[in-house]
This record gives sequence, C-alpha cells and structure tokens, in this order.
Amino acid sequence: MKNIYFASDFHLGTDGRHDSRTRERLIVRWLDHIAPKAEALYLLGDVFDYWFEYGEVVPKGFVRLLGRLAQLSDEGLPIYFFTGNHDMWMFRYFEEELGIPTYRQPLIRELGGKRFFLGHGDGLGPGDRGYKLIKRIFANPTCQWLFARIHPNTGLRLMRFFSGSSRNAQPTMTGFLGPEREWLIQYCQRKLQQVHIDYFVFGHRHLPIDYLLANGHSRYINLGDWLYHYSYAVFDGQDMAIRFWRQDEGRVYGKSLWVVQP
Repeated sequence: MKNIYFASDFHLGTDGRHDSRTRERLIVRWLDHIAPKAEALYLLGDVFDYWFEYGEVVPKGFVRLLGRLAQLSDEGLPIYFFTGNHDMWMFRYFEEELGIPTYRQPLIRELGGKRFFLGHGDGLGPGDRGYKLIKRIFANPTCQWLFARIHPNTGLRLMRFFSGSSRNAQPTMTGFLGPEREWLIQYCQRKLQQVHIDYFVFGHRHLPIDYLLANGHSRYINLGDWLYHYSYAVFDGQDMAIRFWRQDEGRVYGKSLWVVQP
C-alpha cells in the first residue's frame, strides 16, 4: 500500500516561525512532495487559525492551500478534514467545493489492518472545564445562527480575536508534561479499557509526541504543529512515524519513556 499521511494545526491566518503566507507555501510544497506516495490524507483540525463560514461568504486568503487540496481531491486522493477548536465553524464548504468530507467528532477507522482513533483532541480527557463549556456554546446551533447575523467584516474580526485569546491561554511551546499530566494520554488509557485501538492520533497539543500506552502495544501520536515544528505522521502499512518537513532537527517527545511490558 501507499502511505497514509496525517497533519494538523497549520493555523493559517497567524504567524509562527514564518509568517502565514510563507508557511502556506511550505505546506503546498509538502503536499506536492507526498502526493505521488499518498493513499489518503487526514487533516486533523486547526488548519485555519480562525474560520466562520457564512452562507455566501468564507474568510479570504488560503487560496494556495485550497486550490491544491481541490486539485488533489479531483485527482482522486481521498482527503478527510476534522474540525478543531479554531475552525469548528467549518460547515459544508469543504464538502461542496472541494469534495472533502468534514468530521466534527472523533471516529475509529481501520487502516491497513490497524485500528485508528482519529480526532483533533480538544475537549477530551479530564480537566479544561472552561474550554469544554465554551465549546458547547460555540457548537450550539442557536449561537451559530445568531453569530451569522453579524456582518462578516465584524464577525471575522471577532473570530480572529477569539483565536488569539485561545492560543495565548495555551502557549505553543509548553514541553511534555509526563503521562500523569498529559490529558490526552489519560483519555487514551481510559478509552483502551472500552475498545482496542492501535493508534490514537490527535492534534491540538502542538507538540510531536509518540507515547507507548500502558498495554505495551497501543500508541498515542500527537502530530505537533506547523507554527514551529512542521511535523506530521505517516503510516506505511506497518508502522507509524512522526516526521518533519525540511527541518534539520526535530524532536519527538515521549518516545524515551517507552517501556515494553513483558
């Protein structure tokens, strides 16, 4: 089989190590690089730093990425888009214009004989109650209808403000906190008590993590981000690996803590 690629947290619309437009060009070059080898591409949220999709209006910009995704989709590459906390107000634009299905909740999918649990990762695990409350409000259809009544110029400025506040509340460069304090690891450990999963794949955390879970087999993969790490994951039909695009050095967190159970 060809490779299956996973990426998240491009956060186009805000600057990181590079400005947003430069980063968008790098992402398009990455897509050009992986396309001949790709069986499928999963985008696991926060592709955009802010997004609100009016009935007849979408945020300006991002045309290089949108055009390349549309071309890949037209050429037959399956692409799957998961909303994140910064682009949760993505509705049907990707499906109708690009032919890319959009998912709002995590899902389990079998790929190459392995079971994957896929999602952005926001709102999972213990803690973060304030954000979980805000997410319920933002996901409420009545709140979305009311927001859509705001003129797009004002509405998109508000989205830009909300996205910056959210990012500032959770600094991007926070290091690996250990399994007891990483909420997504706690979520994965609990989920394994209910269902068998080979790979939990999330974004949201902004840190490339590859952590072997307590059963000695299942792994939690966090995709990192493209603000600073330029990281993604690839499944070759046998194994998953985190890789870095055009980076001299890239650190994967959590792997040094692997302890295989006898």
